[in-house]
Amino acid sequence: MIFHLVGARPNFIKLAPLVREMDKNKISQKIIHSGQHFDKMMSEVFFKELGIRKPDFNLGIHSGSHAYQVGQTMIKLNEVLVKSRPEYLVVYGDVNATLAGTLVAVKLGIPIIHVEAGLRSFDMGMPEEINRIVADRFAHTLFTPSVDANENLLAEGISEDKIHLVGNIMIDMLQLSLNQITGDKKEFSEYGLVTLHRPSNVDDRLTLTSIIDALRDISHHIPLIFPMHPRTKINLKKWRISLNSSKIKITDPVGYFDFVSLQRHAKFVITDSGGVQEESTFMQIPCLILRENTERPITVERGTGTLLGYDYGLLETKVEEILSDQYKMGSVPELWDGNTSKRIVKILVDGLGQ
Repeated sequence: MIFHLVGARPNFIKLAPLVREMDKNKISQKIIHSGQHFDKMMSEVFFKELGIRKPDFNLGIHSGSHAYQVGQTMIKLNEVLVKSRPEYLVVYGDVNATLAGTLVAVKLGIPIIHVEAGLRSFDMGMPEEINRIVADRFAHTLFTPSVDANENLLAEGISEDKIHLVGNIMIDMLQLSLNQITGDKKEFSEYGLVTLHRPSNVDDRLTLTSIIDALRDISHHIPLIFPMHPRTKINLKKWRISLNSSKIKITDPVGYFDFVSLQRHAKFVITDSGGVQEESTFMQIPCLILRENTERPITVERGTGTLLGYDYGLLETKVEEILSDQYKMGSVPELWDGNTSKRIVKILVDGLGQ
């Protein structure tokens, strides 16, 4: 029996194709949802849209500090794993559930499979970087999305026989969704798409104000659509920061298919999301990244991404390049082909751990 542990929106996108492929191969499995993303638009709608069955266990953790989420997930997950004793626990990416699941499983002697292993920003100020390093250190099997991830793991002394380059599992779901999207819901003939949620951007008043000022300036040249994360919305209201522009359309968070449709038709994306960097590279959409570093450097070195840090003047310059067709061309990395889940399952079927 294999258990999957997920907690946040990016995990659900990675989970869906793997569960589907494992079902096809009659691999016994169960799903544990930590509850980290519990809002309907951040969780429930994703399970429905992506065709993921109802989780077998919901730990009901909800929001809180990093310590609270990790601690409560460990306590409740331990109860589930002690009773059920799965053969493997699959953890995904770098969310708090991944860290909690790794610590509980390794203490119980349950082998850990890490999907999307080996990514590094080399910024220990990012909580996600700590989660990634711990998960990779204790994982029994590491499925990586790109060659640089393999190189990172080997440099850290991870045994080569544990590492499997399988490609980017997010592209499996993305490719399927692109085939299913039949229409688009564009309100504007041309627009930029904005996502913003990282604490480094939205939890500091001056930083958030500067970003909003830059977005307002950009909207004078092209309309922006901004599906707003609850965290961002709360802080804008708390600090009374107004967008004050009829050319910036604020919406609630949207479902997966709606977001992919918006992204597919955008002239560019302004984001601090790692997953959006990958999706934009695959769809060949310019991606302007409001971060000083990224754990997905391949999206910058080979893809359509540009790291901007806190240089909002550069942000506006890059938008001008895009609108004048002067922006760089990107390419799609190897094995980002929609078949990652098949490669993972083949490894499992061929005798993982035997």
